[in-house]
Order: sequence, then C-alpha cells, then structure tokens
Amino acid sequence: MQARFRLRIGNDRDLALGPGKVALLEAIQETGSISGAGRKLGMSYRRAWLLVDAMNRAFSTPVIETSTGGREGGGTALTRTGQEIVRRYRKIEALAFAAADKEINAISRLMRQ
Repeated sequence: MQARFRLRIGNDRDLALGPGKVALLEAIQETGSISGAGRKLGMSYRRAWLLVDAMNRAFSTPVIETSTGGREGGGTALTRTGQEIVRRYRKIEALAFAAADKEINAISRLMRQ
C-alpha cells in the first residue's frame, strides 16, 4: 500500500482548498450542476452545496455561477476564479508530488503493509 500525500491550501481562518473541493469543482465543470457533481462523487446535494459555499466564502470572488431554469434548464458553471483555482491547484499538486516522490516512497516503505 502506497503512502498518500494530500495537498491542502488555506489560511489561519479557512481551509480554502483540498483534493475533495477541487474534485467537486472539476465535477461541476463536467456535469454543469452541483447535484450532478454530487452524484458523480457520491455525495449529497447538501454536502456539495456546503463545500461550494465554504469556497465562495474563502475566496474574494465566487467560484461558481448559477443560472435559473427556463427553456435551456439552468445550470452551474465555474467562474474564471473557479477555473483558475482548479488549474493552479493541479499544477501545484503535480510540482509537489514530483518534488516529494522519492521521500514519499521512502516513508511508504517504512509503513506497515
């Protein structure tokens, strides 16, 4: 079993971002809805909405935008901020994993299997 490395970004007040929240943003981008993203990730709409709300409060501008129904049916999309957050988080994650891979593997070998 390989050791896991999880990247979380926040400040003293808020845990703004982690792998679950980024996966939720990606699922919203893919499905076009919070409920669809929640279903894709196996979480309730309420849980998905609470995570989105926490991100909206942690960042200076909203991470998603919603449109109400009508002929096209409404939906949810990432804002520019939301898109930038996903892009930058994934880049930081890749850089961190690459830099830490040797040490993570060393710790993994010391762990009970």
